[in-house]
Amino acid sequence: MQRSQCAVCSSCRTYAICVSGPSLFHSSIPATFAMSLLHFATLLAVAVLTRAQTQILRGSCSFDADSCGYTSDPAYAAWTINEEGRFITADPSSSGEKEKFVLVSPELELRDWSCMRLVYQISGSGSLQLHLRPEGENFDYLLWTAEKPSDSWLIASVDLRNMSGAYQLLFEAQPSTGMGNSVAIFEIHIIPGYCIECNFEEHHLCGYSNQWNPNVNWYVGGSLARDPQSNLPDDHTMNNERGHYMYVDSVYAKRFQEVAKLVSPMTTTSMAGCLSFYYQRNQAIGNFFSVFTKDQLGHYEEIWRPDVYATSNWKLVQVDIKAPHPLEVVFEVAFNSARGGYVALDDISFSSEFCHTETEPAFDPSVANCDFEEGLCQYYQEQTGGSVWNRVSVKPNVYRFGDHTTGTGSFLLTNTRYTSRPGYMGRLFGPSLPGNHKYCLRFYYALHGFMKLDNALALYIYDENNIAQEKIWTVSERSRDVWTEVEVTYLKPMPTKVAFVSICRNFWDCGLVSLDDISVTLGDCRLTTGPLNPPPGHCNFETGDCGYTQKKKAKKGHWLRIRGQTPTSYTGPKGDHTLGVGYFMYIEASHMLPKQSAQLMSTELRGSGGPQCLIFFYHMYGSGTGTLSVLLHKGDKERLLWTRQGEQSVSWMKATVDYECYTRHWIVFEAIRGSSVRSDIAIDDIVFKKGPCKDPGDSIPYSGFSENFNEIEY
Repeated sequence: MQRSQCAVCSSCRTYAICVSGPSLFHSSIPATFAMSLLHFATLLAVAVLTRAQTQILRGSCSFDADSCGYTSDPAYAAWTINEEGRFITADPSSSGEKEKFVLVSPELELRDWSCMRLVYQISGSGSLQLHLRPEGENFDYLLWTAEKPSDSWLIASVDLRNMSGAYQLLFEAQPSTGMGNSVAIFEIHIIPGYCIECNFEEHHLCGYSNQWNPNVNWYVGGSLARDPQSNLPDDHTMNNERGHYMYVDSVYAKRFQEVAKLVSPMTTTSMAGCLSFYYQRNQAIGNFFSVFTKDQLGHYEEIWRPDVYATSNWKLVQVDIKAPHPLEVVFEVAFNSARGGYVALDDISFSSEFCHTETEPAFDPSVANCDFEEGLCQYYQEQTGGSVWNRVSVKPNVYRFGDHTTGTGSFLLTNTRYTSRPGYMGRLFGPSLPGNHKYCLRFYYALHGFMKLDNALALYIYDENNIAQEKIWTVSERSRDVWTEVEVTYLKPMPTKVAFVSICRNFWDCGLVSLDDISVTLGDCRLTTGPLNPPPGHCNFETGDCGYTQKKKAKKGHWLRIRGQTPTSYTGPKGDHTLGVGYFMYIEASHMLPKQSAQLMSTELRGSGGPQCLIFFYHMYGSGTGTLSVLLHKGDKERLLWTRQGEQSVSWMKATVDYECYTRHWIVFEAIRGSSVRSDIAIDDIVFKKGPCKDPGDSIPYSGFSENFNEIEY
């Protein structure tokens, strides 16, 4: 593979070792090429690692003499250090049948926030992921991923939050099979501080990138090689001509409002505090300088613009930012003409302490969360006319579904026949939340008995004076006897509260409205962790099987992934537990013989020294329902952890299982078909986490027969 000659690019995201010659990842590298590569790489390493007054932390490695304590996970293909040093590679040509390469760091204990800069390359086709492995947990947390191939070395910036316990970093490479495909790591560089901080003294520019414009762009300023006639300033960091900074000049501007953008690396975790930077700006009448944040959806929010025009000296700016989700900081300059002057930028830093005392601390909206298990939380209803919203619970039965949280707990119910009155409106208010925040509200509802859906349930925003500001959601589709999830994102400038409103127009049109599991988080619902964006260790089958596989043997059935109602009547769920309209796994009893089984096996679990907690939801409804069991598979042995037999409920039921296993293992869900075709068994929303389980879960087993079918407790 030939590579073109190139140099460090000051206005793009990459910094490159671009050389002519064979692929860097073949073992037969000519001696002259290897010497050139090593010499160039050494010069680059000096640029990467030399930073004044910066401490290089444990976990950093340039792979020059050794692997710095990094090891290949023996369960996967082995990474190999290049014979001449300077990088480590995952090459499928030497991996045999194994497709994955996992490089594990030594144990790290970084008590303060730090930034990892990774210099890597994906040649041909493949992917590279960075995971964090906390001590004592079965699952790793994905921090960063890349799939884009490149002919040059690329740099990635990843924030590492301060943690109280030890952890390891894992680099997982999956190059595609075939010649020319490989993944290589040139350097791992961990330093104290935040990744958005930069003094621009390093060639890689801390991962900052210029959004290229034909006429105006951000460039590296300073150094002794600059034009002596230039009116650009000295660097702020070193306060002399040797230092560097970023600047944009209008000299090549040709059109009105030509824009140059300098973009920070994307933050990889939530952060809040004070963003500081220095700038100079001349001929300010001819340019506009602003700073924005940009989220993953491409939404911009202006956070600062100058209050003065020209500045002959470096001026300090401090602005508070709250970033509950990943974002970029964008420094934007627009010019009116070629005589619009310049803007220079230097020494960007960040502190977890807010700059201004009047800035309110980051607000925790969980005060508005409620699953109604212990009461109404901070929700309340109008006091006139008696209670319309009632907190109820339904014992497991085969006629009426129970709550969404556990299947046996409490939820809110309104418009029951004995409280419905023609024309009556029932409002349920939530707690007041401060303004100027973007909120994601999630909740579950279910309807029963409505002839018309108009006004069956709607969601309003009220101000502090109890005046309705906006209707932000209403029922639009029939959802009969199924808990259905709703996500609503809203933003208001003033303090507000939500109100769930149900209107009963006349007795014959009224029905039952159920409400459960209300949660509120900061940010857009499309970005926050939720049913469609689950955290590690969670599987809801919405986007696939999460790596679960069928443990196939002769004369066995199969688990099927499906959405909606199962085809056989009087058995199986009407919808999934996650969304109500999503996917779940189940066995179709009509395709199996009595006592035939189907086994669904998890991905391999690492094992740990402490207790582990398995949580899942199961559905066992049907007069001929068989058995559902959870097995721990280790080596050639299986151990029973949990089991249920016979019809349990028409509801999704929550199960929690505590177990311990110190070595690699798998969890197997085994369903055995019962005596008739009305024996569908389903599972959904599987969660593995560090134990022990706090919630007793399915503490109310049900054998299939009860005198209290359809019993409601108030």
